[in-house]
Amino acid sequence: MRLPKPRLLLAVPAIALIFVFMILPITNMAEMSFRTTGTSEPFGEDYTLAHYSRIFGDAYYWGVLVRSLLTAATVTVLCLLVSYPIAWHMSKAKGMKAVFLYACIASPLMTGVLVRNFGWMIVAALNGPLNETLMALGIIERPLRLLFTQGLVILALVHVFVPFMVLPINNALRNISPTLIEASTSMGASRRDVFRDIILPLSFPGIYPGVILVYVLAVAAFVTPALLGGQMVSYMPTLIIGELTGTFQWPFGSALAIVLSLSTVIVVAIFTALTAKLMERSKA
Repeated sequence: MRLPKPRLLLAVPAIALIFVFMILPITNMAEMSFRTTGTSEPFGEDYTLAHYSRIFGDAYYWGVLVRSLLTAATVTVLCLLVSYPIAWHMSKAKGMKAVFLYACIASPLMTGVLVRNFGWMIVAALNGPLNETLMALGIIERPLRLLFTQGLVILALVHVFVPFMVLPINNALRNISPTLIEASTSMGASRRDVFRDIILPLSFPGIYPGVILVYVLAVAAFVTPALLGGQMVSYMPTLIIGELTGTFQWPFGSALAIVLSLSTVIVVAIFTALTAKLMERSKA
């Protein structure tokens, strides 16, 4: 009897963790989404497609799903626009300047999510510093209602997720050889051409994981939309948590979670297909 190779044995803990904390919960949630609604318990013994029919047949859930996906896409695009220049400067920084930039980027992650959101609630209040500053500058005549709006939710999510975009782009930019840029410049290429034809394609291995990570995190965000969006703006995670813990409709909440998960996978797959050639070009 041949014993398994040591390298395969090293993979057993990782496989066990993936099975216990990923595959098993997702399988259980998928099975739960087909359960009937219980009378005295969160779910019944029989199986049904009624929950999915309810979701796909109601325009309200379609609207919430589309809003969640578009909000995550907006957050991702804004994070990319903000993060790329920051990552570029970080890739060129050395010594204490690099340490300072890393500390500034990591600072949002050092504060609890509740503290960050309550901070935004204070800043965006009717009598908060943001409205008072705008009124003092004469930009507005009366305070703006910023709380419980989609714009504030997007702004707060960008504030939280920028580090997840900056760091992989920074690593990709650091791996670009300066000789490539020097050679293209010496051959007459403009700065715009160098960025478009060399820097941007070679930095895509950092953009790709950053975009996917931020998008997935933004789609699944719950605390920030719940606190800053409130009852005025509904998102899929808040609906899911409400069904699971509020009304204890576990089958319907699981169906909502499955629909959101599949929609996210489809969006990521489309993004991967559209950027496949750019990824291959970056590896060439």
